[in-house]
Amino acid sequence: MSKVAVVYWSASGNTEAMANAVAEGAKEKGAEVSVLFCSGFSADMVDQYDAIAFGCPAMGAEVLEEAEFEPMFSSCKPKLGGKRVALFGSYGWGTGDWMRSWEEECGDANINLICDSVICNEMPDEDGLAACRALGAAVAG
Repeated sequence: MSKVAVVYWSASGNTEAMANAVAEGAKEKGAEVSVLFCSGFSADMVDQYDAIAFGCPAMGAEVLEEAEFEPMFSSCKPKLGGKRVALFGSYGWGTGDWMRSWEEECGDANINLICDSVICNEMPDEDGLAACRALGAAVAG
């Protein structure tokens, strides 16, 4: 059984809804899943999991949330090589540039993203939730 962490930041509840759907998909594949707000996760915890799905909405000029999520993710990056990693998040404006930048950042750090990232405009609809469950299943292996 794989151990999966779903680590997210959410202000409006949109990315939280996505995180819960990711967790459902991983559990359906038989994974042991921990859903954690980013303030409850640190680089010291990375080795406890086989895979990690990170979720963060677009903020400001299409960047990751800067006070809690981005510092946590940056501290984890050096330990993510060899892990199954996936990204998800919501946005309310723009075209998804924050996700493309985040994916590039992962590539530059030699982090292997195991599936396409999932982005949803505002609150995820049924198709968005299904995509999140599929992401969770992929992360679970």
